[in-house]
Amino acid sequence: MTKIHETVDDFATSWPKMYDKQSREIKAVRMIKTLSHFFGKRLLSKMSLLDVGASTGIIDNILAQKVGQVTGIDVDKAAIAYAKKTFHKKNLRFTVGDAMKLQFKNNSFDILICTHIYEHVPHPQVLFAELYRVLKPGGVCYLAAMNSLWPIEPHYKLPFLAWLPRNIADIYIKITNKAERYYEVPLNYWQLQTLIKHQDFKINDYTAKIFTNPHQFGYGSLPLGKLVAPFMTYAAPTFFWMLTKHD
Repeated sequence: MTKIHETVDDFATSWPKMYDKQSREIKAVRMIKTLSHFFGKRLLSKMSLLDVGASTGIIDNILAQKVGQVTGIDVDKAAIAYAKKTFHKKNLRFTVGDAMKLQFKNNSFDILICTHIYEHVPHPQVLFAELYRVLKPGGVCYLAAMNSLWPIEPHYKLPFLAWLPRNIADIYIKITNKAERYYEVPLNYWQLQTLIKHQDFKINDYTAKIFTNPHQFGYGSLPLGKLVAPFMTYAAPTFFWMLTKHD
C-alpha cells in the first residue's frame, strides 16, 4: 500500500485524483455555477481569479473559459510543471507559490479559490490573512472546507480519525499503514467560523443552498437534499462558503 505523503509539496504524486480530468472538470463547473449565482449580473469575464492550491491545473483550465484572468499557484512543483506543460491559454498562467506567503500585492484579485487547503497548512490563520490581503474589496473567496465532524476522514477513508486526540490519531493512521502521522488539522463549523471571522471576512453560506437546489449548482440529484439541508450547514462533509471582503 502506498502511503499518502505528509506534506503538500508533492501532494499530487500520491493523490491520483488530482490528475483525474473528468472529476476535476466537474468541480470546475460547480465553481462557475456557484460564482455566477453569487455575482448575478456581474460578468466573470471582467474579473481576475487566483486559485490557491491549483495543483495540476485542470480546474483552472475550465475556469479560464469563463473568467477574464486566471492564475493558479501551488507549492507542488511537479503538479505546476504538469499544468504549465498541459494547458495553454492567453488568460491562464501557473506559478509555484506558498499560500501562506502570497507573492501578490494587496487587493489584487476579484475572486479567490481555496478548496480543501486550510487543513493542510501549519498556520491556517496566516492562510486566511493572506487571502484577505490579496482579495479586492467587494471580492469573494470561494471556500470549500473539510468538516472535522464528518465521521469518515476524506483523505485516508478512516472512520472517526478526525475525532481523535492528535497522539491517538497518529497511532491509528500509522498502524493502518496510511501515513507516518496524521498531518492534517481539520476544524468543525464553529472553529472554522471563528477563525475566518477573525480576519474580518463576511461568510455567505452556500452549503444548505446546494443541498436544497443541487441541480442549480451542478451536483445532480442529492437524495433528501431539501430535508437535510438545514442540518448540512453544520454537518456536511464539506462546507461551501463565499467569503467577502468589505467594500
